[in-house]
Amino acid sequence: DLAQVQGVRANHLVGYGLVVGLNGTGEQQAYTQQSFSTMLSRFGITLPPGVQPKMKNMAAVAVHAELPPFMKPGQTLDVTVSSLGDAKSLRGGSLLMTPLRGVDGEVYVIAQGNLVVGGFGAEGSDGSKITVNVPTAGRVPNGGTVERAVAAAFEQDDFITLNLNSPDFTTAKRLADRINLMLGPQVAMPADGASVRVRAPRDPSQRVMYLATLENLELTPGDGPA
Repeated sequence: DLAQVQGVRANHLVGYGLVVGLNGTGEQQAYTQQSFSTMLSRFGITLPPGVQPKMKNMAAVAVHAELPPFMKPGQTLDVTVSSLGDAKSLRGGSLLMTPLRGVDGEVYVIAQGNLVVGGFGAEGSDGSKITVNVPTAGRVPNGGTVERAVAAAFEQDDFITLNLNSPDFTTAKRLADRINLMLGPQVAMPADGASVRVRAPRDPSQRVMYLATLENLELTPGDGPA
């Protein structure tokens, strides 16, 4: 409730993909046509020169997700899909296989599946229209499969660092004192008003049990500003 373990964090991923199967609510953009032609070429299909395919049932999208810490290859997570062009709606569409990359450029997740879109829109022949929520963004529940794990930095040192959610010198001192009261003197040392360094075993299994003990300690945080 009071602190987070440094190195145990989520990672943001992003990718570019295509949504197909739309009911005439897609887009007709040059980059969508290029993406479609590139996809066909991977299956050994080459469009004749000068042919411009109609793309009303397809849309180019940005796909992004948050990779939680300790996710292993084969596990799944939700991904969010958002239209990049002038598609009217992504409702009823399916996301084709899309690699999601981290800030280092490596692929960590492969996303694919049917979209769940909460919004919808309707238009009349007289030009009237209505839109409820956002029909150009949706989610694919469990649509991302982890292909690469992110190494946890907290296993690589003789210390772990606890970063306070609300930096406070009093809280940092009380946290260090509470840990030292249970484990012995000089085990925990406040580094500054926002973090406390704690000696920890290097063995991963022992470190997990060690952290499970620390995160259940009770203490009273410092009083906030008047």
